[in-house]
Amino acid sequence: MQSYRQALLLSSSNCHGFSMLEFAKQEICSVLEKNNVKKLLFIPYAQNDYNKYTAKIKEVIDLWGFEVSGIHTYKNAEKAISDSKAIFIGGGNTFLLLKRLYEHNLVELIRKRVYDGDLLYIGSSAGTNAATKSIHTTNDMPITYPPTFDAIKIVPFNINPHYIEMESETHKGETRDQRISEYLEQECASPVLGLREGSILKVDNNTLLIKGVAGAVLFEKGAKKTEFAVDSDVSFLLKTQ
Repeated sequence: MQSYRQALLLSSSNCHGFSMLEFAKQEICSVLEKNNVKKLLFIPYAQNDYNKYTAKIKEVIDLWGFEVSGIHTYKNAEKAISDSKAIFIGGGNTFLLLKRLYEHNLVELIRKRVYDGDLLYIGSSAGTNAATKSIHTTNDMPITYPPTFDAIKIVPFNINPHYIEMESETHKGETRDQRISEYLEQECASPVLGLREGSILKVDNNTLLIKGVAGAVLFEKGAKKTEFAVDSDVSFLLKTQ
């Protein structure tokens, strides 16, 4: 492993026009190979059927030459994390995911190992939300109560996965932009990076790049939203307080 923070934060595992994770295959394989990772620990806590979800991911990634195993198959989740060089936290419900990460005492452990450069983090959807400052900007319903909305903080800002702009003459309800604006009105608010479907935020030490097949949108207090195309450098966001 390289001795610095590394992560791939995907908007989702599925993207229109691609099979599962296909749009992210090059980035995932590249970072795993770069770090000599052969075994990938999958964390399916955002869903309830751990075996089914893990099997779905395993079916894809094992064919790429890596070996996926589910954290639920280990007796001790903390030891499973400590013994791993790379993890993949999948999507589902973000509130449920964060609650279970805290229940298994994994939030601080993952954060420390990622920052020490000992653990590569891959997240998708809810797994991406969990990697940020907080889960305030998830799209999910609060079906359960995590002890706090504070997340792993691999990056010091928030992300809105599955970001989409609603422009319709018939839709008169709240748009995603409006909901993000409501969050930004709060005193605790940090910038929000909206990842369109097919977008990936690549964290490589002190560098942040937009990768994948779609761009991203940045929302900040008192500013107009800013568009970022694929391959844009958004490293300045690491300086967010």
